[in-house]
Amino acid sequence: MKHGFATRLAAMLLASVGTAAVPAAAQKAPPVTDADRAMARAILEEAIATPTAKGRGQVPVLAESFATRLRTAGFADADIQMLPIEIDGEKTVGLVARYAGRDPKAKPIAFLGHMDVVDALKENWATDPYVPIEKDGYIYGRGSIDNKAGISALVASFIRLKQSGFVPQRDLVLAFSGDEETGMQTTRLLIAHPMVARVEFALNSDAGGGSVTAGGKYDFNIQAAEKTNASFAISASNPGGHSSAPRPENAIYDLADAIKKVQALRFPVEFNEITRIMVADLAAEQGGTLGAALTTLLADPTNLAARAEVEKYPQYSNLVQTTCVATMLQAGNAPNALPQNATVTVNCRIFPGTPVAAVQAKLAEAIGNDKIGFALLGDAVESPVSPVNPALFATLQRAVRSVYPGVVLKPSMSSGGTDGREFRKRGIPTYGAGALPLRMPEDGRAHGTDERVPIAGYLRQLDYWDALLRDLGSRAK
Repeated sequence: MKHGFATRLAAMLLASVGTAAVPAAAQKAPPVTDADRAMARAILEEAIATPTAKGRGQVPVLAESFATRLRTAGFADADIQMLPIEIDGEKTVGLVARYAGRDPKAKPIAFLGHMDVVDALKENWATDPYVPIEKDGYIYGRGSIDNKAGISALVASFIRLKQSGFVPQRDLVLAFSGDEETGMQTTRLLIAHPMVARVEFALNSDAGGGSVTAGGKYDFNIQAAEKTNASFAISASNPGGHSSAPRPENAIYDLADAIKKVQALRFPVEFNEITRIMVADLAAEQGGTLGAALTTLLADPTNLAARAEVEKYPQYSNLVQTTCVATMLQAGNAPNALPQNATVTVNCRIFPGTPVAAVQAKLAEAIGNDKIGFALLGDAVESPVSPVNPALFATLQRAVRSVYPGVVLKPSMSSGGTDGREFRKRGIPTYGAGALPLRMPEDGRAHGTDERVPIAGYLRQLDYWDALLRDLGSRAK
């Protein structure tokens, strides 16, 4: 896709918001009430209070809590299913819940999120991470952002719609995983489930949302691509010996040479149809030397001067290239012995469409030492880019504007990983959806201490999901 086409596409998406017809059923939505907001808050607080980190065995508890609420709202037992699995001796589950539509032949839509969290150390927090506490307009608690605000708002919205008597044209399916943070085995179970396998596309609550400035400027995105996350153990070894008789062969020195070559390695600048739109928007927004450099790279990805300028901004340069960085070291076995083994963990965030094997080959070529060993740690899922979908993007745009008038949605690629990469790999286009604005960087606390979610922003998610679910559910492909 050429730079000019990316600009025209963005303009087309913006124009389509005003011209696309809104289904009649989407126009007759009852307003969100205080009782609805109280319910949504209760669901969130109960979710935070359920410690769903690996090793605590609480994911099934949270899944059953959601299931009970859905059954009470009128969802049939047959439409709510647990997908159990045992991982490292611990039982966890995926959760599927179907909002049955009128047309069984119409392709469903899946709505994603994950119930598990990264564990928290209580002593490092100002509050108990598993006791939801309101303070300064926020609810504090582990998982409040990642991803319990997303899944709680979806459960509350399904309940609201059901109780209002809304019947969608096609099935709407909740697909919540139980180990997104540690392996995504439940994600694969979800994808294979009959209620999920035939969906037209998936919307991921773990990848939507945006930011708001202190001045009240909102910025929301549609995540349509993710980098592959692959880690390699790169190692050096030799027989070692006594430290009183040093030899030129030294596993630590050999590994240090390899690490410096990894540090110097640069992968080619590249773009896809999503990142071209992202980078063109970013160039216009930033302006100055950074904007000029980004514009130059769009026209000529091999321009070294432009690349050097962009690499002064790591938060942006990762959008245009694969990156690999050393993250952990282990070496030696005694202070008075020459090291027999030395290993560095190198984490790579790989541009969509680039094979993991090609990245490993590039690392080996850069290091240039056939005595250095390589091992892929765990699984690496190569995930394609979800295609630009103007009709869907316009629908998402309408939903956001029903809550935040005038906001323009922008397609984006994430450097992190979510359940979406597994869905994309299996041929299901997946897009980030949500309208939770965070004030950055102070609200960027996922996986960190004192994680929190803005209460007002979370509760306004009910208006967003109501508009979106009614709009999408009122038509079928």
